[in-house]
Amino acid sequence: MAATIKNKIKNIRELKNYTQEYMAERLGVTQAGYSKIEKGKTSLSYEKLVDIGKILDVTVEDIISFDYDKYFSNFNNNKITGNNNGSILINADNSSVLKELYEDKIQLLEKLLNRTENELQRYKIKFGEI
Repeated sequence: MAATIKNKIKNIRELKNYTQEYMAERLGVTQAGYSKIEKGKTSLSYEKLVDIGKILDVTVEDIISFDYDKYFSNFNNNKITGNNNGSILINADNSSVLKELYEDKIQLLEKLLNRTENELQRYKIKFGEI
């Protein structure tokens, strides 16, 4: 596996705030097994790359073409300024990038909230609090 692919997978995973444990669980492998993918210590089939892309909600092409430096260069070039009332003004050309990041964060938080609520429900049933 090319070194750049493993780094791109890791960078996208981290941008999504996904843990290796989460990725491993979704792929049906151990955390150590998933770690080997990101370290390039195991071969990565196209099918596994497709599966990783589905979990990260990106295509294989997105993974291959992902440029971390360019992404953050564009992100950092957003003209974000504070005004007197504490609100933030964003350059309209780059607002879609921020909107997408916030939407991803909201979706992740909703998933985590649902997972936590489900676990709480299971514990209540298990320990007879319902």
